[in-house]
Amino acid sequence: MIEDDSTVRRTQRIEILGELQGEVMIYEPMAITEISRAGAQIETAFPLQIDSLHDFRMMLGVQSVVVKGRIVHAHVCDVEDQATIYRAGIEFVQPSERIVEAIGEFMDAIVAIRSRS
Repeated sequence: MIEDDSTVRRTQRIEILGELQGEVMIYEPMAITEISRAGAQIETAFPLQIDSLHDFRMMLGVQSVVVKGRIVHAHVCDVEDQATIYRAGIEFVQPSERIVEAIGEFMDAIVAIRSRS
């Protein structure tokens, strides 16, 4: 027996008459070329708009973190074989103490590895 939708939903849903616009956020690959506790520089295959806000997922060694960032500068970095590379500077927006700590530990590990070489 198929139940009526109204008995399954916990909240009321209404039909939109006309148009209601939205956007879907999809994670796209990026290369992180520089990182600090306050921000990062990245390269992407797509442009990012200055002052736009985005969630960025970063793999810090074995630890994955998601941080909100604001694009502070962006430009075309390279054009090669019909592919454009864009470079953008990100300012982290109110990162949690845990994320700042994770980034700091990651940076410390890189510095320690480089100092042994």
